[in-house]
Amino acid sequence: MKVTDLKLTMTQRQTLPWRGTGMGNVDTTGKAELGILSISTDEGVQGYSMVGGYQIGAAQAVRPLLSQVKPFLVGRNPLDVGAVWSDLVKRVRSWHLDYGVIGAVDVALWDIAGKVAKLPVHRLLGTCRDRIPTYASSANLPSPSAYAEEAQHYKGMGFPGYKIHPHGVASEDIEICRAVRRAVGDGMALMLDPAARYSYVDALRVGRAIEDLGYHWYEEPMPETDLYGYAKLCHDLDIPVMAPETAPGGFATVGQWVLQRAADILRSDVARRGGITGMMKIAHLAEAFEMNCEVHTGSNSLSNVANVHVIMAMPNTEYFELILPPERHQWGLVRDITVDKQGYVHAPTAPGLGVELDWDAIRRHTTAEFS
Repeated sequence: MKVTDLKLTMTQRQTLPWRGTGMGNVDTTGKAELGILSISTDEGVQGYSMVGGYQIGAAQAVRPLLSQVKPFLVGRNPLDVGAVWSDLVKRVRSWHLDYGVIGAVDVALWDIAGKVAKLPVHRLLGTCRDRIPTYASSANLPSPSAYAEEAQHYKGMGFPGYKIHPHGVASEDIEICRAVRRAVGDGMALMLDPAARYSYVDALRVGRAIEDLGYHWYEEPMPETDLYGYAKLCHDLDIPVMAPETAPGGFATVGQWVLQRAADILRSDVARRGGITGMMKIAHLAEAFEMNCEVHTGSNSLSNVANVHVIMAMPNTEYFELILPPERHQWGLVRDITVDKQGYVHAPTAPGLGVELDWDAIRRHTTAEFS
């Protein structure tokens, strides 16, 4: 089997505006740019992935995919997933490749491998579970009461956990955390993700407050350039500190966080760490040190589905993250990821990624095609 073609279909759609941690961190346009990557083979099997999404556009992926990756990939066996991944990682510097581009190629190749084997990708990775509990992951909301009401709503829907993306101001964020705990009681796991908005001093102050409130983990409180600060914070707090979600680089970068004792729980995802192959390496690294690795989601639907496959093959992860509102990032599939009434996401059962692209919707929103 050989790769015969690589194509990228660019789309743009209107979605809900995005508001992240920090009151100035707002997208008021609600436009989402998404690229659908397809890799074709001489045996008629095609693999798919997505680049970009509601928060990060896809235009920056066009040139490297078409001018560098495509000539490199055509003629190769798509089942040599590990070899392709390793060869692309070696070219990160010389080709100025982004790990998101490598990840998109890797996910599409795993989709092909699963279809050839007639098995879902998680079976090829080594299935550990068939379902995972879900936590709802907030946007930036205007007040403590708004967070409290949203957390109560998702508790009522059966979700076992709720994560707060707060305002990024320590005193305000402590009040938000208190309001949410009062609203949901002790029976719901709560997490805090300030998205790297704090100094070490504020991170310590907020961390001690949420320790007293019984929060489950403390995610990315400081910029991920402050490796020394993270090592201090892990030492000074009892609540598990989670990192690094956005630190540049791949597998080797994450290893330094383990060696420096700068994280209690690792944080990564398929879109940011070089695909399914890169994510599984990080999961196994964490497992070797008796650490959990929690999986970030939210970029686009196929990346989220790929993350589900990875989660099902990881013994050392607790939750699937559902970014709110899901309409912002769920698009392009006939049937997207759903959460059951007990708060679980279930393992895909069809071959490959196990989902069907909604080509009618994709064609209606296509802005360009590159081959």
